[in-house]
Amino acid sequence: MTDAGSIRSRLIWAATAVLLVFLAGAGWVVQTAHADSVRAQHFARLQSTVYLLMAQAELGADGVLQMPATLTEPRLSMPASGLYATIARADATVIWQSASALGLRLPAGTDLPPGQWRLDANDKALLSASLAVRWSVGTQGLPLVFTAFEDKVNLQDELQTFARTLWSWLAATGVMLLVTQTVLLRWAFRPLSQMADEVERVEHGQQAQLQGHYPKELAGLARNLNLLIDQERSRQTRYRQALDDLAHSLKTPLAVLRASLGEPAELPQRVAEQVRRMDDIVVHQLGRAAAGGKVLFASALPLAPLVTRIQGTLIKVHAERSLRWTLDCPDDLVWRIGEGDAFELLGNLMDNAAKWAKQRVKVKVWIDPDHQLRIQVEDDGPGFADTQVVGRRRVRLDEQVPGHGIGLSVVKDLVDSHGGELRVSRSELGGAQVDVTLPGSTLS
Repeated sequence: MTDAGSIRSRLIWAATAVLLVFLAGAGWVVQTAHADSVRAQHFARLQSTVYLLMAQAELGADGVLQMPATLTEPRLSMPASGLYATIARADATVIWQSASALGLRLPAGTDLPPGQWRLDANDKALLSASLAVRWSVGTQGLPLVFTAFEDKVNLQDELQTFARTLWSWLAATGVMLLVTQTVLLRWAFRPLSQMADEVERVEHGQQAQLQGHYPKELAGLARNLNLLIDQERSRQTRYRQALDDLAHSLKTPLAVLRASLGEPAELPQRVAEQVRRMDDIVVHQLGRAAAGGKVLFASALPLAPLVTRIQGTLIKVHAERSLRWTLDCPDDLVWRIGEGDAFELLGNLMDNAAKWAKQRVKVKVWIDPDHQLRIQVEDDGPGFADTQVVGRRRVRLDEQVPGHGIGLSVVKDLVDSHGGELRVSRSELGGAQVDVTLPGSTLS
């Protein structure tokens, strides 16, 4: 990808800016440190030249300075050699200068206390090192200033050569690092590009899921995307099945109504009966289609308040029967489930139990050792005529489980949409027992 808004482009530009700033800062620091070091070396050589002059200078008893014809430093004897020297009195009168300074007018050091050095690099053309001394002649002292000069050309050439070499290497290093980081980023982002390609193929129906092997940082994302894809397909399948079953279920009531057209006397009663039946069928199938199913990003829902609210509603509905309720649900139990699905699931189970219980209803909700949600609802009513019907495909529980209406069928569809299991059996209370198991994880 070359989109300027992509993460890769942003990282490349950011890394390039950081790298350039770092290399520029590092280059400036190195170049400054090198310039200081080279300048110090040149001053050290000039100071050595001053000491050499002092070693060879002599003053007579009359105070006249005497210098040898040939100096130890040959460059001081070569005109325009780049190294020059002078000896001056305190009043800046030059009393000697080297043969190399022939034709040059060199400054003399003044206002310098005896025994002090002055290192000067401010002159545009020269570096200089001056030392003031008080030369003893008999019982008197003669103040003198020894100064050595050097053309800045050598210093500047050395600094420029180093600077060219330094910045050439830094530029080459920067280019190499930029190329390397681009290659590394392309390699690092390859799984993302692969994931984007796979998502596009899923969108076009060329494959069912993400199938690539991704690094651990993306493995969770790939897994969640696959779960979302499965959830969406499951929802679409549930809609199609609900519409299919709705059309199939409405055939019989419509056929009865059609047949009743020839019997005017019974028509109002037949219409009322079949309309009620069709209303139940529509409510049932819409409930199946609306079941949210397992939602990856559902918030943690406290179940104890929900069970208590449903119980309170059912106590009012069946107030004349004075049912005895036993609720066993920890106050801190939470589960990732949509609130609508939880109401449908618990509400239908508890409502069926309340409808057919004689005196007692028992509800238990807990988390088992395998971190599954367990719901158990029992009553002391007549129970189920056929406990095996729950597992049959394409069998409507509202038709096959007498007395339990469409509620248990909706529960079965909800449990299936969450990947869970529903079992019916005989309760120890003597009536029906419904056990629901939902896989998942709790939140503390």
